[in-house]
Amino acid sequence: MMFSSVQSRFCIAAIVLSFAIAGCGTNTTPSATDNPIAALQTGECLDCTLTGADLAEADLAEAVLNRSDLSDATLDNADLSNALMDGVNLSGATLNGATLTRTALTNANLDGASLTAADLSGAYLKGATLTGTDFTDANLSGANLTDTNLDAAILDGANLEGALLPEGFTPPQ
Repeated sequence: MMFSSVQSRFCIAAIVLSFAIAGCGTNTTPSATDNPIAALQTGECLDCTLTGADLAEADLAEAVLNRSDLSDATLDNADLSNALMDGVNLSGATLNGATLTRTALTNANLDGASLTAADLSGAYLKGATLTGTDFTDANLSGANLTDTNLDAAILDGANLEGALLPEGFTPPQ
């Protein structure tokens, strides 16, 4: 079976992290509790703990990661389009250049996360916490940002065209 370089890097990261996170067991049924990386590879990882994981360039399109802890994780250039990430913790994570189009991030914690040049067009971030989140040059067109506080977010060069913004928020010029 041939893997693309992205798939190969993800598989290597998954193997390394599965030992670090779940030990050296041989669990044949992926369980988010016992082996979050294996569960993640199935496309569903509810309540997973992947703190500090290196998932750069991973293909996680349409993954279900609700309530998972990805704080301080590296997801640069990852594809998270159409993913379900409600209540996920991405505080301190880097998602520079990541694709999060039409991704559900309701009530997610993105405090201190870096999303420089990320594509969040059509993303649903209602109720997300965004203190110190860096959206420099990010595409937030058509995103739902209602019930968020963007006052402490970095929006330099961000595209907010058609975005639903919090009541009373004035985008920087």
